[in-house]
Amino acid sequence: MRIVVDVHTHMFSRRWLELLDERGGPDLEIRESVDSPLTLYQRGASFCVLEDAHFDYAARIRNMNAAGVDVAVITLPAPSVFWGDAETSSAAARLANDEFAQAAAKYPDRIRWMASLPWQYPELAIEELDRACRAGAVGVLTLGNIAGQSLIAPHFVPVWGAIDERRLPVLLHPTVPPGIDALDLNRYALVASTGFMVDTTVAVAKMIFDGFFDRFPNLKLIAAHAGATLPYLAGRFDRVFERTDRAKTHISRPPSEYLKHIYYDAVTYQKETLDLCISVAGAEHVLYGSDYPFNIGDMAGCLERVNRLPADQRGLVGGENARTIFGF
Repeated sequence: MRIVVDVHTHMFSRRWLELLDERGGPDLEIRESVDSPLTLYQRGASFCVLEDAHFDYAARIRNMNAAGVDVAVITLPAPSVFWGDAETSSAAARLANDEFAQAAAKYPDRIRWMASLPWQYPELAIEELDRACRAGAVGVLTLGNIAGQSLIAPHFVPVWGAIDERRLPVLLHPTVPPGIDALDLNRYALVASTGFMVDTTVAVAKMIFDGFFDRFPNLKLIAAHAGATLPYLAGRFDRVFERTDRAKTHISRPPSEYLKHIYYDAVTYQKETLDLCISVAGAEHVLYGSDYPFNIGDMAGCLERVNRLPADQRGLVGGENARTIFGF
């Protein structure tokens, strides 16, 4: 029997949102926009529209039923809990993780969840990882940068080590990339269409060239949005590696081999893009996702594109790969 698993889908917590509204300034603010009654802004750039469905689990189950999705692995997307002091960030993580655990207990056959961690404070992050795993977390959420810091920063090594030891999947979800003012992302919804893709691509490229996946071989990293531009850049990465000594500093294998090591979701809006992702990564490393309930999410459409894959790929991407790496 085929089980469809959505590995890229989100929920927010009302109490988390209240804490953000209270302590998220000065860079983060919640206000109205033309796209949604409530929208999150970072330094004036809109990057997250808040939908009613972000807080409504009954609506989620109804929409999953309508689309033909059996299991959702929910995460708290950007800005996650990467704001505030140690007390605030830790409190935000506990609020979100506790609510997700309660949702999984209420819908045990339909909902799983990944933990949010206060990454900026590694000791506290490891403590929350342990607590969240005991509460039922099946993976971890990180963003393409953590409050502007690179994921390969030495500061985060203990957290990655703890995750690697547990062999947990990690969804790398984008957020606003550093340098939003220089990139002029405030206009035309460029954070959502372009900035997020930059954030994911740069984050994973640094990991590859830094030898990150050799140091943490048990890590199951899922690059959101079909890997952003990573599949498109595979050949260019290899060409730079072949021709540039600096690219060989920490790795001895072509970057495209590491692109086959990581995982990708199927959140893309063209079948041709999904095909390219599979050709670079292999069908065993691509997993269905929807980005529900964001206004650009597409639960039914993303699954329809997966269902048009060849029969030998359809089951793997639709749910078998997810069940394997998450262990359910």
